[in-house]
Amino acid sequence: MKELFKKNKDTLITLGIVTGAYIVIEILLKAGALSSLFKGLLVPLCAYIILAVSLNLTVGILGELSLGHAGFMCIGAFTSAFFSKITVGVINPGWLRFVFAILIGFFFAGLFGFLIGMPVLRLKGDYLAIVTLAFGEIIKNIINVLYIGRDSKGLHFSIKDSVSLGLEEDGQMLINGAQGITGTPKDSTFTAGFILIMITLVIILNFIKSREGRAVMAIRDNVIAAESVGINVTKYKLLAFSLSAALAGVAGVLYSHNLNSLMATTKNFGYNMSIMILVFVVLGGIGSIRGSVISAIILTLLPELLRGLSTYRMLIYAIVLIAMMLFNWAPSARAFRERMVAKLPFFKKKSAEKEV
Repeated sequence: MKELFKKNKDTLITLGIVTGAYIVIEILLKAGALSSLFKGLLVPLCAYIILAVSLNLTVGILGELSLGHAGFMCIGAFTSAFFSKITVGVINPGWLRFVFAILIGFFFAGLFGFLIGMPVLRLKGDYLAIVTLAFGEIIKNIINVLYIGRDSKGLHFSIKDSVSLGLEEDGQMLINGAQGITGTPKDSTFTAGFILIMITLVIILNFIKSREGRAVMAIRDNVIAAESVGINVTKYKLLAFSLSAALAGVAGVLYSHNLNSLMATTKNFGYNMSIMILVFVVLGGIGSIRGSVISAIILTLLPELLRGLSTYRMLIYAIVLIAMMLFNWAPSARAFRERMVAKLPFFKKKSAEKEV
């Protein structure tokens, strides 16, 4: 048991932090100590954590810069919302429909990740970032010109306008171009978000420690050396990229089922969203899954916690961003952090045992 704990210590600590935060927030919710604004942030916060952790798989573990994560989120959001809307009253209870929606968002986002990854992962650095960014914008723009409705004759599709669908009088619009999808059942809850975060963490942390994860990290460190020992570079790159995209789709499902009206706007699924997710990853530490979780929590809640200081809110937010960047990446700050950690009793005892 002791050996098992040592082997999975980092995983258990990360899961413990998330579980502890969930319990604290649930206690505050029961006590009525949280404002309505804070309550409204809980489900999006869970989605952002999943996005940050999944992107870290591509940026930190695979070592490739992707700016199209919001595009995969958008695919998961719209495919699942479309499914939920056409199955309301058909699949009961609601939680079962939501589970199917999660699986659909996971599958389609992962499928697009695989299809996009095949040509895109041959590129490097800035070129890869530009192409993935373009993919995200293309997905958003396609959804904005897509019109889908249904009536007694079945489904109708158009990329012109809603009138061209030719729906009967009792027909129903499912996707209405730039107006998106309205009336999606609000199946997302904070508890569902917590469960999805835990599942995401278990999948990614176990993937990193697996044979496939070690192969991906070997590719990140030195592609030529990895190829020389027989690692299939294309296979493992596609595996990591597709898994990252699929989990972004799960975040999209959680996000979309928390809204009455889902639209593919720049704010929700555009360039700014991809950059925000990347900021979570960079400030939490590239390759640090736990850091991504903590960074997503702090940077999502901080602007709202500082809302009372409306004049200086964004100034304080910017200072915190700079401070976190320096603390995580400045050589002198990292050296200072290592010296402080080494002085802790637990680490002193561990180093003494090694010397013996």
